Amino acid sequence: MRCTLLRRAMTAWCLAAASILGGGQSPATAAGRTAVFGVGPDAFSLELVLIGAPGNPLPAPPLVGAVDYTFWIGKYEVSTAAVEAANRQGDLGITIDARRPEQPATGVSWWEAARFANWLNASQGHPPAYKFDSQGKFAVWTAADPDYDPDNPFRNRRARYFLPSIHEWHKAAYYDPQAQRYWDYPTGSNETPDGIDFPGDPEFAAVFRDLASNGEPNAVTDVGVLSPLGTAGQGGNVDEWLETSGTRDFLGAYPSRWVHGGNWGSAANVLLRQHGMAFAPSREGGYLGFRIASAVPEPSGAAVTLVLLLVGGNARWRRKAFGGAC
Repeated sequence: MRCTLLRRAMTAWCLAAASILGGGQSPATAAGRTAVFGVGPDAFSLELVLIGAPGNPLPAPPLVGAVDYTFWIGKYEVSTAAVEAANRQGDLGITIDARRPEQPATGVSWWEAARFANWLNASQGHPPAYKFDSQGKFAVWTAADPDYDPDNPFRNRRARYFLPSIHEWHKAAYYDPQAQRYWDYPTGSNETPDGIDFPGDPEFAAVFRDLASNGEPNAVTDVGVLSPLGTAGQGGNVDEWLETSGTRDFLGAYPSRWVHGGNWGSAANVLLRQHGMAFAPSREGGYLGFRIASAVPEPSGAAVTLVLLLVGGNARWRRKAFGGAC
């Protein structure tokens, strides 16, 4: 029993260390952190969930979701308020639908979602995730560019914020590290979730058309049951742009991009792990939104020292408390 409690404490300390290494945002907890962007009245925050269990297995078809590193992903879809604040501060020119501040930003093209991610990086002094030329046209990174990643020419290796890849998104939505399996729905179940049964239905597991539809998305924080890893709304509410091309390659700047998750008017099958669509990156629609993912950066010397002190101190405490029995 004492060993079990110790292992749990060590896990919590390691997750807390990942929060420390995740960029120093405040406040932070063992399972997530809040990243703040901008200044003054236009400052806004994004809640991020830590996606651990690196090296999770590749599932049965559609063969996506295996990720061999720890990363962060937005707990919620990006809100209208966040995009409007970034627009004002960065003069981004992102056009979105007229919605309430707490609703997801919709009517967003892939290009616009990528520009939003780039502004998040620039606002904190990080390199841009995505390459746009002097005319504002998207281009892939090349070996001549600093921090080029040959495994993903869309994303700069040193960027801190970006759109999730198809593997990152699927892992956050469907993988359950406790059960060590993938579920069919992002609600942690193979059973069809309860959706919207009548306009204004207050009880639901995901925001999609069950017997009726609300006619618009819910607030990003009011979307039903969390995924096993703690994300909200990856099934229903709005369809979400992913970084990955529809052919899962990087042949040129303009291939289609994956869209996953379904929206408030979707049927239940669209929320399934096996379902996905690919659209031209220029496409805009009232059902299209996105969420942000974030890298866990390489630790600085000071952060490594702090983690080693935590671990070393715990080891000495363990030997003293338990006589080295664990």
